[in-house]
Amino acid sequence: MKQHPVAAARLTESELDQIRMLIEQRSAILFDSSRERFFSTRVREYLEEKKLSSGAELLGLMRGSSVEYEALLERLLTQETSFFRYPAVFDALSKTILPEVQERKFWENPRTLRIWSAGCSTGEEPYSIAIAVSDALKFAEAWEIEILATDISRRALRHAEKGLYPKRSLQDVSMGQVENYFTATKHGFQVKPRIRRMISFAQMNLVEPVYVGKIDCIFCMNVLMYFSDERRLAILRRFYDALEPGGYFLLGHAETLSNVPMKFESVTLGDCRLYRKPGALESRRAPALVEGAS
Repeated sequence: MKQHPVAAARLTESELDQIRMLIEQRSAILFDSSRERFFSTRVREYLEEKKLSSGAELLGLMRGSSVEYEALLERLLTQETSFFRYPAVFDALSKTILPEVQERKFWENPRTLRIWSAGCSTGEEPYSIAIAVSDALKFAEAWEIEILATDISRRALRHAEKGLYPKRSLQDVSMGQVENYFTATKHGFQVKPRIRRMISFAQMNLVEPVYVGKIDCIFCMNVLMYFSDERRLAILRRFYDALEPGGYFLLGHAETLSNVPMKFESVTLGDCRLYRKPGALESRRAPALVEGAS
């Protein structure tokens, strides 16, 4: 097989290791051995795109410019995303989580619903959440609703804030939802203002302790895998503390919680596994731990 000249001659293992270490030092994001091939391929593609002569030249740029550093990091963190990517999760949100919140908070004044999309990428997830809430919550206008959407990538957030998507991105959105929540334009489909107003976008690295207030439900899909075990545990503690009693924590389809000290209850609904923080009364009893917890 013909070797690519840049890949073979201009990017050494030592340079890859230095790039990996620099990213972990600055952003606490770890590209471990399980993502070695992905990491090296993306870095080589970036070298080609920028017409750089070597990994050493890239390192110099990354150390000298936060713009160059963030540009490579965004390339490495780009994830495939789509509206309603995990249908079973949104089914659980509509049929289990939101009815529970509605029952628990019905007599509160004001009635608040706060959901956090942690690692929101280009916005499809928080907009899907907003649509699901609008469809499922009775008298939604009587609630104070905030969907906090955070990501480390400024570029992804700029895309998300525009709320403009090509038709192919809406393949899992029903025709009724497209009519209710999007406006067709010559550039694509624009999320309607009333849905966009439900969402607050903010740049955030999850390892940095930022006060977010109390949250009813946290989506964290395919994000924790980018952190070391120690960092992952610290992030999970922060999520647990932020959740309201009875609040839910949602992971990606292939992710699970195991051997963590937080007393999440594991709840299986069809093809979806949810993690629930015990309610105020339940926490006085010994709640079920997540699988493998000690």
